[in-house]
Amino acid sequence: MSYPDLVAVGGFVVLFILLLLRVPIGVAMGLVGVGGFAMMVRTSSALNLVGLSPIRTATEYSLALIPMFILMGSLATASGLSKELYRASNAWIGHRRGGLAMATIAACGGFAAICGSSVATAATMTRVALPEMKRYGYPDTLATGSIAAGGTLGILIPPSIVLAIYGILTEQDIGKLFIAGVIPGILALLLYLVTVRLYVIFSKSDVPVQEKADWTERIHASRGVWAVVLLFVFIMGGIYGGVFTPSEAAGMGASGVLIIGLVRRRLDRKAIYRCLVDSIQVSASIFFILIGALLFGYFLTATQTPQKIANLLLALDLGPHGTLVLILLFFLILGCILDAMAMIVLMIPIIYPVILQLGFDPIWFGVIIVMTVELGLITPPVGMNVFVLNSLARDIPLQRVFAGVMPFVLMDVLRLSLLVAFPILVLFLPNTMQ
Repeated sequence: MSYPDLVAVGGFVVLFILLLLRVPIGVAMGLVGVGGFAMMVRTSSALNLVGLSPIRTATEYSLALIPMFILMGSLATASGLSKELYRASNAWIGHRRGGLAMATIAACGGFAAICGSSVATAATMTRVALPEMKRYGYPDTLATGSIAAGGTLGILIPPSIVLAIYGILTEQDIGKLFIAGVIPGILALLLYLVTVRLYVIFSKSDVPVQEKADWTERIHASRGVWAVVLLFVFIMGGIYGGVFTPSEAAGMGASGVLIIGLVRRRLDRKAIYRCLVDSIQVSASIFFILIGALLFGYFLTATQTPQKIANLLLALDLGPHGTLVLILLFFLILGCILDAMAMIVLMIPIIYPVILQLGFDPIWFGVIIVMTVELGLITPPVGMNVFVLNSLARDIPLQRVFAGVMPFVLMDVLRLSLLVAFPILVLFLPNTMQ
């Protein structure tokens, strides 16, 4: 084994040990990246990277969309838009068997369109929807499963923070990535609704039915969601039409939610201050991870690890789709021990050259890999959304929550298979952009 190979293997071993010791992934990747680069080149060059990488990351224009979209989601939560989405969804479909669970998923989809974070979507809808489903006597498995699975829509339905990170790491058009996530996101929403319907048909549990709301009640309940719909159409329409960049769209979206909250008198000085502080904290943690990923990337380049892994996978002679399935299975397994952001920043710099050599479209692969990461949010033993939900609903055992998400996991596998088999479902809209 050559010296670069020994350094690469040693670096990954140290990284794995640091993660087991619960060292934050940004710190772990930064330490391994700087140490490994120093061993491959020289210490002075590695120290120069420590000085330059934070400045480069903090001043990157394309990264401005991250704090803006996070602020937009925070302001939307403080403005009570999540409750209005749930109320409107419940008024339209709540009278069906499993209607409250369906309304929860529909509200998750709407909130995801202005939030971009799965964990935030799951946490918000747990507070809004779970008490209502408990009041009507819904089974714990269906109630928690629909919230945890519906929360994953936040990572796919644009604007998506994880899709933006993928675009930054691979230097792909973030606007096209957002547009590419529209059809898969809608498909995910519809298949989740089908999952609830199948659950109430085949389950022996007695799922209660609400009274059907009349048209007056539906119209009254829907009055509060017009702003969300208008904002989403404005943001995505502007990106699709090339009127403004994703970063500009993020700024306009945050400003739009702020104006809506002020006009409706849902936001005061304290609420705005709290949203700003929360957004700064979350954004800082993401930027810290990105800085660590950048330092780790220099180490990978110095050891030529991506090229060697690409050659190894291609030497297996499994064919393009066989190799793709192997990569997706690896991400599914990795999703059981790492969160979504960690998987993207850690593995994309290694796997991406393989995808290019196999001839796959990078925009299509971005959506596919985010969907695979999405599965990791609800699969045991980690399942970030499951743990977030469990932390807010301590009376429901963790194993009951995992049992509730399993039907949705199976539907996700079906959806992933469809998008792999028919890439046009992902690429149709971005291919029509100028």
